[in-house]
Amino acid sequence: MKILISQKSPSNLNAYKALEEKYGVSIDFHPFFLIEPLSAKEFRAQRINLPDYTAIVFSSRLAIDAYFKMCEETRFKVPETMKYFCTTELVALYLQKHVVYRKRKIFFGDGSPESIVAQIGPKHKGEKFLITTSAESNSSQIAELFDKAGLDYTVSVLVKPVPQDISGIDLAAYGAVVLYNPHDLQSLHASFPDFRQGDLKIISYGKGIASAIEEAGLTASVQGPSAEIQSAVKAIEIFLSNR
Repeated sequence: MKILISQKSPSNLNAYKALEEKYGVSIDFHPFFLIEPLSAKEFRAQRINLPDYTAIVFSSRLAIDAYFKMCEETRFKVPETMKYFCTTELVALYLQKHVVYRKRKIFFGDGSPESIVAQIGPKHKGEKFLITTSAESNSSQIAELFDKAGLDYTVSVLVKPVPQDISGIDLAAYGAVVLYNPHDLQSLHASFPDFRQGDLKIISYGKGIASAIEEAGLTASVQGPSAEIQSAVKAIEIFLSNR
């Protein structure tokens, strides 16, 4: 059996190679969509003036790259006094690509919106925050928390999902496909307008994709995350062990 994963190949393939050896399958990677920065024109349509903000909230490395790219394109020199609040330490460390980390005011949480608000606390309450997001992402939770804390903020879209042309993939050659995001499904239908699931098994891993699969009239053989399924690799393993 061949399994298609709708993401680019990770740097560490050991876990996937172990599955191939254990179950005698072949695993291919091909991104169904990419996250790209907004153009300066698209960003300006939001009527956001970057110099107005004294603090910025990042939840991904892609948003960090997009922010500094936008600063360059709009000729805004980020001041050394800028404060950065990141959802995780991993995201915060990525700032080293753009700033001298030890000389900046950088804070990070545990991955939850609540932890960001906790990091802000009363000490940084007077800042004007720019919350960076992706187009079509749901920022209502963090916005509600910022409202409750009485913080001055604006939500700004910096990146967007861009469907990829995957019509060159021979879907009939695969026994299963792993989908992570509703955008995966959108790209699938865009490239294959007459797509029918047939014997193709679907493994889903991610928030939102399970309901998107159901709404599309498709069926997932394995769904995660869950208490038992904490990674896509585990979801694939459960699928293979149940065959």
